Amino acid sequence: MVDPVGPSVDRTHLDVLIVGAGISGISGAVHLKERCPDRSFAVLEGRSDIGGTWDLFRYPGVRSDSDMHTLGYRFKPWRHEKSIADGPSIMEYLRETIAEYDLARHIRFGHRVVRAEWSSTQSCWTVTARHSDPSTGAFDEVVLTCGFLFMCSGYYSYHEGYTPDFAGQERFQGPIVHPQEWPEDLTYNGRRIVVIGSGATAMTLVPALAQTAGHVIMLQRSPTYVVARPSFDVVANRLRKILPDRWAYAITRRKNVFRQGLVYRKTRTNPDKIRDLLLSGVRAGLGTDYDVDSHFTPTYDPWDQRLCLIPDGDLFKAIRSGRASVITAHIDTFTEHGIRLQDGSEINADIIVTATGLNLVTLGEMDFIVDDVPVDFARTWTYRGLAYSGIPNLVSTFGYVNASWTLKADLTSEYVCRLLRHMAAIGATRCIPQLRPEDAEMPKRKWIENFPAGYMERTMHLLPRQGDRSPWLNPQDYRRDVKMIRRGAIDDGVMTFDAPELTAASAV
Repeated sequence: MVDPVGPSVDRTHLDVLIVGAGISGISGAVHLKERCPDRSFAVLEGRSDIGGTWDLFRYPGVRSDSDMHTLGYRFKPWRHEKSIADGPSIMEYLRETIAEYDLARHIRFGHRVVRAEWSSTQSCWTVTARHSDPSTGAFDEVVLTCGFLFMCSGYYSYHEGYTPDFAGQERFQGPIVHPQEWPEDLTYNGRRIVVIGSGATAMTLVPALAQTAGHVIMLQRSPTYVVARPSFDVVANRLRKILPDRWAYAITRRKNVFRQGLVYRKTRTNPDKIRDLLLSGVRAGLGTDYDVDSHFTPTYDPWDQRLCLIPDGDLFKAIRSGRASVITAHIDTFTEHGIRLQDGSEINADIIVTATGLNLVTLGEMDFIVDDVPVDFARTWTYRGLAYSGIPNLVSTFGYVNASWTLKADLTSEYVCRLLRHMAAIGATRCIPQLRPEDAEMPKRKWIENFPAGYMERTMHLLPRQGDRSPWLNPQDYRRDVKMIRRGAIDDGVMTFDAPELTAASAV
């Protein structure tokens, strides 16, 4: 008999364990509580607070790079006037969600999961976590079991960000800082700062630092496409004045999903037109005299890598004011007082920020074992972009690279609840995606195709494969995922269901 109230503090077996209390894990917890109230669950969080990404990153200006009407949950309206939100506002939204749905008692902080072992004879996962005591700093091992494991731990390492091996780093006499490990006591007022990178983090940091720094240089090897948008959604704010919050939010969300999808599809079918539109926006923001060709014109097509959003044109304003500048060049070596470029010129700096990316990981940097056999996810096939061939009772959330992460997180949470209800209805305790005979010779395709970003390419060989037919797909397309995940049949002839522990018992 399951406990509909939820786990007590010392409970060691749950129907469902969620790993991670960030955006995805909170989504999973809300959906379980609302749609599967008869299931006990807990959320294991390795850190001391909720939020995941939004708790980890503390660098100046940290903000969303998607609008909050799609980065927010489907079930909870975003009520702030700004649709491009800063980190503290997003954390406030997540805390409100936890309070509204009474989730705090389900979350176990300081539990970093290191190992999960599946037993078919018992139809359960045995999960080992390293627990840290916040009062003493001591560590101990906690072992829990669960019938279903829901991985919501994100896709990059929380231990450290990615920094290339720059020659001469040890020579530089000032601080070298990665945004993922921003020091709270770093003083940069009036200082000269070089930010290495051209992605979303760099373009967030530069205008934020430029407000008080002496000068900020964004040093990039190659340009990135950028698009300036207002941080306020005029349509959303007008709708909220005349409609209930939920209606206004739903309409705005649908509008923004449609717009995101339309722009992405246009980049695939008519990239030259989108490129011209993007570059004309940059020229409008920086003026006709600025060298847009050198610093903001990539060699690839739009959305071959992620577009960078510039709210209210803040990066353009910082450049026009003279407080920030962009240099496009290759680094030769760090020096005592800055960076020497391959053309021989030098850039002086008091502080160097390496906004050079993330280290991707597969499913939370933990070991998985199924019936005594270690799991290599690179040898599995993705099932609907959320489960893995041959791996029982496991779903993980991986969002979009071309749209808001939460769109996929909510779809995945809905699917888990549908799957659990179906298993209960038919008396199954195990579900496994299994290749059909006709799937055996599928061509092996990358987990994410047509997205050659460095942080993806460095880790793509560790991720599952996708095939050329449903449901062995990870389309990175919200419209297709709605059909495949939200509307697709649970019992589709690929996901298999049984109760192996009952079969074993009857055989005895």
